[in-house]
Amino acid sequence: MTVRVLVVDDSATMRGVITAILRADPEIEVVAGAADPHEARQLIKQLSPDVITLDIEMPNMDGLEFLDKIMRLRPTPVIMVSTLTQAGADVNLRALEIGAFDCVAKPSSYNPDSFESLAEKVKAAAGSRRRIAPMRRTTPALAMPSAGYTPDGRVIAIGSSTGGVEALIAILTKFPANCPPTIISQHMPPTFTKSFAARLNKLCAPEVNEAADGDKLRPGHVYLAPGDAHLELSGHLAPYLHLSHAERVNGHRPSVDVMFQSVLRTVGPRAIGVILTGLGRDGAVGLLELRHAGAETIGQDEASCVVYGMPRAAYELGAVGRQLPLERIAERILQTTNAQRREPVS
Repeated sequence: MTVRVLVVDDSATMRGVITAILRADPEIEVVAGAADPHEARQLIKQLSPDVITLDIEMPNMDGLEFLDKIMRLRPTPVIMVSTLTQAGADVNLRALEIGAFDCVAKPSSYNPDSFESLAEKVKAAAGSRRRIAPMRRTTPALAMPSAGYTPDGRVIAIGSSTGGVEALIAILTKFPANCPPTIISQHMPPTFTKSFAARLNKLCAPEVNEAADGDKLRPGHVYLAPGDAHLELSGHLAPYLHLSHAERVNGHRPSVDVMFQSVLRTVGPRAIGVILTGLGRDGAVGLLELRHAGAETIGQDEASCVVYGMPRAAYELGAVGRQLPLERIAERILQTTNAQRREPVS
């Protein structure tokens, strides 16, 4: 089945670039291009595209305002396309909270291959159509009171990609201020992760930061991999973080597999590995190795995933010890790692 796409960007050059990339895929048809939201609105009514690519900075109406209208009035999968700036990162995070499927940075000298996965994301977005819902405001969940929780010394490692912003917010807002040390590799463009970490830090009881090389693991802290570095765990007696700019693994840097495998080398079965929504297979092999070493492994279930790609690959490989809906993952982690628990966790 062909995916029909509307390309919205005020730059004729950029519309041409996006169109050429998408038309190179035989499963995608670009049905039209629009220079601003007013033109796009008419084309959406006429053509009913399966997916929309949407620039953020445009005349007459900015992309966020237009995305808001799309999600409320005619919900359609939207991929945001923006410049790779700090301000753009903040806006893209807001777009994901409003309901955008994913965000892609425009190519630059710093990130020339940013459109490499655009066609794949467009097709995944079309497959997620039934999950598109009107705009939801993100509100913090009630975290477990710190007084009823004492971490038992284990380390939490979480991997995620497309749909991960919403999933990570859902999990981390339930963590108490003294949660287990938690490291995260989320596939995101460079600069986006700093803004995302700041956003999480405002929403969550634990302290959330973009990881820095040499950071020591501490309870009550969550460390998010920078968008252009592998996040690894080192040091057996006093674990600390190491950032690497080595080659991409599974097409990604940060790679979830790299993170999981470093956790295996450092703390082994004293870890809990979690794989969340995302495209591709990154993390499946590393999660399997963690499970074989005796660590608990959790995968997000298909029904609650935006894209059941990474969790599916891990599940089919036998890497997932327990498959759970998103809303139960934080509870499972905290029950399992609570040194004060009186009943065994089944």
